[in-house]
Amino acid sequence: MPQPARRLDRIPPYLFADLDRQKRAVEASGKRVISFSIGDPDLPTADAVIERMVEEAPRPEHHRYPPYEGTAGFRQAVSAYYRRRFSVALDPDRAVVAAIGSKEAISHLVWAYVDPGDTVIVPEPAYPVYANQTLLAGGEVYVLPLAAERGFVADLEAIPQDVADRAKLLFLNYPHNPTGALADLAFFEQAVAFCRRHDILLVSDAAYVEMTFGQQAPSVLQVPGANEVAVEFYSLSKPFNMTGWRLGAMVGQPAAVAALKAVKANTDSGQFSAIQRAGQEILTAGAEQFVLRMNEVYRARRDLLVSGLRRLGWNVPEPAATFYLWAAVPGGDDLEFVQRLLEEAGVALTPGQGFGQAGAGYARFALTVSEAEIEEALERLAGVLPAMLPKA
Repeated sequence: MPQPARRLDRIPPYLFADLDRQKRAVEASGKRVISFSIGDPDLPTADAVIERMVEEAPRPEHHRYPPYEGTAGFRQAVSAYYRRRFSVALDPDRAVVAAIGSKEAISHLVWAYVDPGDTVIVPEPAYPVYANQTLLAGGEVYVLPLAAERGFVADLEAIPQDVADRAKLLFLNYPHNPTGALADLAFFEQAVAFCRRHDILLVSDAAYVEMTFGQQAPSVLQVPGANEVAVEFYSLSKPFNMTGWRLGAMVGQPAAVAALKAVKANTDSGQFSAIQRAGQEILTAGAEQFVLRMNEVYRARRDLLVSGLRRLGWNVPEPAATFYLWAAVPGGDDLEFVQRLLEEAGVALTPGQGFGQAGAGYARFALTVSEAEIEEALERLAGVLPAMLPKA
């Protein structure tokens, strides 16, 4: 058999696949695992979306190839939602393209822009896809560490001049996975000015823009002139419990939208148009109310978990956004710490190193388990954590 392409040697094993294997091994020993490791909502998709899908799926017009750029109805719904939610005007034909989930579109945007040797700036810790797709395309990753002292908001002035001058893309992700950090509009104004100055495409991954506790998160496209230098990924996966539906959109800079369309036209055939019609349903009516209800669920889970861990002696911070909790681990070795909790307590977390070396020494909880399971997990951890915490 021929050998796989050497480009695969450039990327590490996908973290979440490794975590799944470890969890299965523990479960095979007879222990039920309570998993906080994957950001996959545990609650069902909104009834209105499911009902629309049941109505649309039998219709023969959906059984053919959809438009490569997404159906007109879905793109118009995204445009209308951006106007309603962010007061941002988007031409649905030039500034919106449907995605088979934002992971797919992020990957294809990298391939649309990155030639071998090109530089991409990736803040870290970060969703691994930004760096891994850059490496697969033959590009070079410049890592911009995110510091806890800055609230995990990127320090763009720390990027060397020569790196900024040769970079093609700058990835940003606020609200931030894995730390739960928020960035305000003033930061996005700085980022837009930075990318304009250095002729960089600003890529904003806004998968968690709806998931906040208190203040609303902004869109980068609210910055005047941002649509000249920036694109944003909007995903229906996390806010509307639709991870399995695989539906999202990239919006913003028209030339970048056209470039993504060109790659997608030669790579995939679009998302099932009945799914796009179902997604259109939630964006057109009921989105804001559904988001508010889900955020209250996650707020309650956050408060229960944070107070419980603090009661056990682990002084974890309270996240302002997303459904993640990011905390420095006792002893500093996140791989050993997470492995021990999995084996001894049957509680699965994500080690910070899975989000890059800047994540070393941290662990991430995903609040995608019920309050009852959180309480059970805290009971299990009570038998393990105290021995792992530094003595007062």
